[in-house]
Amino acid sequence: MKKALMIVSILLVAVISTACINNIAVQELNNKASEYMQKGDYEAAMSRLQASIDLDSTVYQTYYNLGVAAINANQYQKAIDALETGISLKPDFYEFYYSMGIAQIGLADDIIDEAKFEENASADTESGNVEIKHIITDEDKLQSCVLREGAIKNLQKYLQHNPNSKDKELIEEMIKQSEEYISAIEKKDVVNQ
Repeated sequence: MKKALMIVSILLVAVISTACINNIAVQELNNKASEYMQKGDYEAAMSRLQASIDLDSTVYQTYYNLGVAAINANQYQKAIDALETGISLKPDFYEFYYSMGIAQIGLADDIIDEAKFEENASADTESGNVEIKHIITDEDKLQSCVLREGAIKNLQKYLQHNPNSKDKELIEEMIKQSEEYISAIEKKDVVNQ
């Protein structure tokens, strides 16, 4: 019995020690990521934050920081993925919704910008002129509108819980622009039908 108790005690100490070491490592990785973010090295910050998540996937702040770093690196889908996970861990941390709205608008803009650069060029061999047609598919428009609708909801949710936000006017302007964008796409599609 004493031997079994001693083995259990040793295992308990080992588990507690491992947990403490993981917490220290997670904190160090998060601190280093913060330093990289302050320097503008978002790729290095994201790498440290992902390593932190690999050690402990229950720290909602790490997902928030990863989302913010990804937004700053213009990697909006990565930001959305991180923020969604963070929201699932702590849905009452309302900064997630602000950042999610920013990421959704960024991704919506990227979809349209990328579609504009898909060029269908036809050359007139005699004159040397090249005609470039920008192609934005209905799928691109739909995906962009869905993202903007999500952004509106997330930004409104943020404002609902932070009505005195210092960025209130900016957020309201982002909501207004997204609503106008969706309305313009819907009107254009109705006219084209």
